[in-house]
Amino acid sequence: MAQTLLMPKATAVWLVDNTALSFDQIAQFCKLHPLEVKAIADGEAAQGIKGLDPIATGQLSRDEIARAEKDVNYKLKISEPKVRVPDSKRRGPRYTPVSKRQDRPNAILWLVRNHPELKDAQISRLVGTTKSTIEQIRDRTHWNSANLAPMDPVTLGLCSQIDLDLEVEKASKGRPLPTAAELGATLQSASETENAGFNYDREEEKEIDANAVFAKLQSLKSDRPADEEDDQY
Repeated sequence: MAQTLLMPKATAVWLVDNTALSFDQIAQFCKLHPLEVKAIADGEAAQGIKGLDPIATGQLSRDEIARAEKDVNYKLKISEPKVRVPDSKRRGPRYTPVSKRQDRPNAILWLVRNHPELKDAQISRLVGTTKSTIEQIRDRTHWNSANLAPMDPVTLGLCSQIDLDLEVEKASKGRPLPTAAELGATLQSASETENAGFNYDREEEKEIDANAVFAKLQSLKSDRPADEEDDQY
């Protein structure tokens, strides 16, 4: 990766004031026009700009400057940095392969329904879409709304489960806890669950039936001696 000179105009001011380099050499190193360097030397340009020492910033060495001062045709070379700084990645929507782009609306619908806490920017990062598309699907104004079916973006391969969990966790931070009314809509009390399936009416019916049976047996016993006396005569 080509190195970029820090503050080229300030560096040119320092080189003009502190070295015997030619205007062309300074212009080539600082990516300026020779006439602009001449204007700096004459005080017509870069007024008020404080010179930046390229030796202190590690972008030039004293030996490199001395070599260039001895040879007007020598071109200064910027020093290699001691620490490599990785290139910053451009932030934007996640790239989605062409073969899977048709599944994005279904994935957006799934996210909107199952994770309403997610912001549009988070959904955009997960499936690689735009905020306008998300709003159209949420408002059911999308051109294909009638044919959309919610589908898990992880199953579709549009994002990983780890990425989805991270976004959901971020969106859930700071959210208020569910109220008792919200919990009551889905949870039953312990007494209701303990007595589930137990029918008291059935038990009372069984007791009534048992009493009736015993009463009938008693009546049969009381009628039997009379029948036996009739048989003796």
